[in-house]
Parts: sequence; C-alpha cells; structure tokens
Amino acid sequence: MSLPSASREPAGEPDDYLERRKLRRGSAGWLLLTGLGVAYVVSGDYSGWNFGLAEGGFGGLAIAMVLMGVMYTCMVFALAELSSVLPTAGGGYGFARRALGPWGGFLTGTAILIEYVLAPAAISIFIGDYVESLGLFGLESGWPVYLACFIIFIGIHLWGVGEALRFSFVVTGVAVAALVVFALAALPEFDASSLDDIPVDSSALGASSWLPMGLLGIWAAFPFGMWFFLGVEGVPLAAEETREPARTLPRAIRWSMGILVVLALMTFFTAAGARGSNAIQDAGNPLVEALQPDGEATVLSRIVNYAGLAGLIASFFSLIYAGSRQLFALSRAGYLPRFLSLTSSRRAPYLGLVVPGAIGFALAASTGNGARMLNIAVFGATISYALMSLSHIVLRRREPELPRPYRTPGGVLTSSVALVLACAALVATFLVDVTAAFIALAVYIVALAYFGLYSRKHLVAKAPEEEFAALAAAEAELARD
Repeated sequence: MSLPSASREPAGEPDDYLERRKLRRGSAGWLLLTGLGVAYVVSGDYSGWNFGLAEGGFGGLAIAMVLMGVMYTCMVFALAELSSVLPTAGGGYGFARRALGPWGGFLTGTAILIEYVLAPAAISIFIGDYVESLGLFGLESGWPVYLACFIIFIGIHLWGVGEALRFSFVVTGVAVAALVVFALAALPEFDASSLDDIPVDSSALGASSWLPMGLLGIWAAFPFGMWFFLGVEGVPLAAEETREPARTLPRAIRWSMGILVVLALMTFFTAAGARGSNAIQDAGNPLVEALQPDGEATVLSRIVNYAGLAGLIASFFSLIYAGSRQLFALSRAGYLPRFLSLTSSRRAPYLGLVVPGAIGFALAASTGNGARMLNIAVFGATISYALMSLSHIVLRRREPELPRPYRTPGGVLTSSVALVLACAALVATFLVDVTAAFIALAVYIVALAYFGLYSRKHLVAKAPEEEFAALAAAEAELARD
C-alpha cells in the first residue's frame, strides 16, 4: 500500500536523514520536566496578569482566572494522554497531525511556533526593564541587553539539553521560593476591602464593585487570566529527550499544573489584597508595588524584585527550548525548510535555536513593544489549544482501541470543555488588542500559503509524526478490507 501523496518523502533523501536530526534521548526525568513546565509560566506570576484588573476588575479577573485554569487543567489532562500515545518532539503538532491530517498538524504547529517565538522576544524586553530598574551594572533597557539574553541563553542550550534543563530548574526554584516569601510578607497587610476598590463604570452591563467593567469585563480579562498558566502545554515537546516518556510526561504535566494553580491563587489574592487592585492594575511590577505602600523600597521588595528577574529568565530560557523543539519537529517532517532540523554533535538543533532567536531579537530591538508581542503570542496559543483539544476528541472517536498508557479523566467531556473555553479565549484576544490579533492572523495566512503551495508536497515520510500517520492510515485500510 502506498502512502498518501502528502506523506511521501521527496526523492534523493539521504539514508542518514534522521541520524543527522536526532536529539539526545533520556536526558530528562519527571522532576526536570516538572520544573520545565513551571519555568515556562513562572514569569507570568510576577507581571502581566495584573493588567486584567483594568479590563475586568478583581471579580472579572478572578472569574477569568478560574475559567482559564479550568481550560488549562482540562487541556493538560488531554495532552497527558496524547503524549503517552505519541511521544515525539512535535508535541501538539504531532497530536494534530495524527488526528486532523497534514493541514491540522501545520495549523497547530504554526500557532505554537507563533507563541514560542513571540513570547521570548517580549520577555527579553521585560528583562531589560528589570535590569534597568534594579540598576544592574548601570545598564539601560535596550538592544544590548536583549542581545546578551539571546546569546547567553541560546549558548547554554547549544551546550546540551541536560545542562539547559538543570539550569532552568535552579532558576525556577529561586523564582518559586520568592513567590512564597512574597505571599508570607504580603499576608499581614491583606485587607479584603481593598480587593474591589477599582471605580465602577456605571454604564457597563452588570457593573458592580466586584465587576466594575460589567459582565463583558470577565471575557476581556481571559487573556490575562491565561498568563498564570501560559506555556505549560510545552512539556510534551521534550518527549524525545525524556526517559520513559509514556510514563514520565503525564506525571510531569499533572505536577506542573498543580503547582501553577497553587502559585496563581496565592499570588493573585495576596497582591491585590495587600495594596489594593486599583494600585497595582497598571504596575509593571505588581508584586514589588504591593510590598511598597509608600513607594519606598524595602529589603523584601528588593528580594522579590531580583526574584522577578529570575522568573523572567526562567521563562525566557524555557520558551527558547520549546520554540526550538517545535521548529525542529516541523522542519524534520518537511513542513518547514528541512535544514532547520539539523543537530550538532551534542544533539542540539542549532539552527532551530539560532533562527527563532535571531527573529526574536530583531522584533524586540525594532519594536520595544513587549505587551503587543505577548498579545500576538496569546492569539497563537489559543488557536493551538483549540486544535489540540479537538485532536484528543477526534482520536478518542476515530481510534478508540489505540493503546493509551494514560487516559484522560472524563474522556472527551474534559477535552470538550477545554475546546469551548479556548475558542472563547481566542475571541477575547480581539477585545483586548485587535491590532495584535490581526498581525498574528496575517502571519498565519502567509504560513498557510507556504504550506499549501509548497511544503505539503514535500513532507518527509521517515519523520516520526508522518510514520505514525501512515501506520494509522494502513491500519484503517486493513480494517475496511
């Protein structure tokens, strides 16, 4: 039986094609992967989420955070199952490729890539702001700081994945410990009456002190509720570098999400209650602001300030890793130019690290607009969430007998909840920053044109994701016969 035309390998491909595109296997256990999952996200606890207070007030952001927490929880349970079935570096793209075909795989992979290229670019700008505010080495935020971030941390990744994940684990531990210190320091100042102190827009439907921007404010706060969890879905991208991925990945995903939920609740309530929602809604550094009621720096506020820089570095570092593995998987399978998936003698996808890094640096240096880039990243993320959740539903329906070492609690009901909430979050991005949403949409259209006109005719049958798809097609044909 021949493969479908979209899965045929182009003629003239060398026999060592996959050998030159191999990652270092067995480099990570569940503990390092759990740290990776938290590292993706931890910077969101230090800044960004508080802007949702300006969109929906304390009550609106609280409801948005809970709903987005439900979305991520449902989605990571679905991803835990999918990663145990298809443990490849493609992650969400690989899942969608199996369930939705080449177009679905490319749509998902492109959305994930938008997220993981734009988010580090934005975070490099935030790192620059922190370096300047702390007066480190007399540096000011600007392109030299952004360039140093990309060179240093891409260099560590080129050194090796094991070393990179251990570095990320240590920095993440510092950032998480500081969040606990912050909560303990802010708790004595907690005042419930400060939570709903944002002025009420009386013209808004359903407006109250808890919902000062009305019911629509809940929806507008969705993208900011996501910041407490954005990126955790990247854990499966480490599948090919994991020991016993079918067992390790589900465990790491579940532990990561559990830790993030605790950190989100702890940070949100103590920060808003210590200083008041109105005081921190526009702050670039809300946790530090919460510990400085008179605007004077304290020992604790400076500790948290330095830890915020550690959190940004942890997320920046881990998102570079995620972006490189997504680009590697798409390139290896022929969806993107295949030279991008070549690996070094240390089994690091060097072009997969350098090319997105160069793009990210160029965007950071030329625009300096971190907030807009994060909004573009959120747009890509929500599309990928919807498609990954849909992939779980389709595979459960189409291939019910597929061996599943881990099964999602609640089955398709769980992933259906994630799908609905992801679609709602996608629409919410247009409420917050319509320009960012249309920029992301334009990038998407260009990528789809490239796939439709060229790369879908040049996919590599040897790639793991394509082999999984070909095997499924063969089994389906045999079943029909």
